[in-house]
Amino acid sequence: MRTTKQKKPKNKGFCEIFGIHAVEAAILNPKRTHQVLYLLKDKKGFKKEKFTKFVPEIKELKSKEMYKMFGSESTHQGIVLKTSNINQPSIDEIIHNSKNNSSEVIVLLDQITDQNNIGSIMRSCAMFNCKSIITSKDNAPELSANIAKAASGAIEIVNYISVVNLARTLNKFKKNDYWVFGFDNNENNNQKIDIPKKCVLVFGSEGKGLRNLTKKECDALISIPTKKQSKYNIDSLNVSNACAIALFEHYRKNE
Repeated sequence: MRTTKQKKPKNKGFCEIFGIHAVEAAILNPKRTHQVLYLLKDKKGFKKEKFTKFVPEIKELKSKEMYKMFGSESTHQGIVLKTSNINQPSIDEIIHNSKNNSSEVIVLLDQITDQNNIGSIMRSCAMFNCKSIITSKDNAPELSANIAKAASGAIEIVNYISVVNLARTLNKFKKNDYWVFGFDNNENNNQKIDIPKKCVLVFGSEGKGLRNLTKKECDALISIPTKKQSKYNIDSLNVSNACAIALFEHYRKNE
């Protein structure tokens, strides 16, 4: 009897990371187990010997091979790492680990889907000592190679945690001595940014903003004061820029 060869299921414990800064940061992370590194052959600045002590297998590919496997060079920048995923902590672990910290800031994203924005927010978190980003399992992307590239190494530092219910998660933080501040582009909101030491900063999508269920869990809603340019239809900040401003204010005041 003839049998067909079954395809092996993909190993969900491993992922691909591309982009020079993202890969170099991942390679140096002792929490990862690397499988193989793909390099674009004869690309300037890439020396195989630089990575041999970190990665067990290195494959140099010609441009056509690289394109066939990973797309254009503008996407992968001639370097792709297959490596293990990082285990993310639970909400309870985050709360437990911060029990004795007088200052702690968490970022929560309410249905933000743009991967470049998420990567940029992750970079700001890394720069301003925010250890965790929380998203919803629905209407938010999983941690991906695109986010890793945009984050430029920050995924090695900042947790990226998906939860089923954002409102319930915010309530849990409030019960554990966190203040919850929602950022909402509304002139009626408080425009004085006075962020406490231990807090969750909440940001909504650029189109819809914060959902009502999320707003109800916020202790205060804040609008970042800006000069409106209605003549040119510029009336709000990009969400990653708004997050960077808020994180800087917390860092400047509390660190």
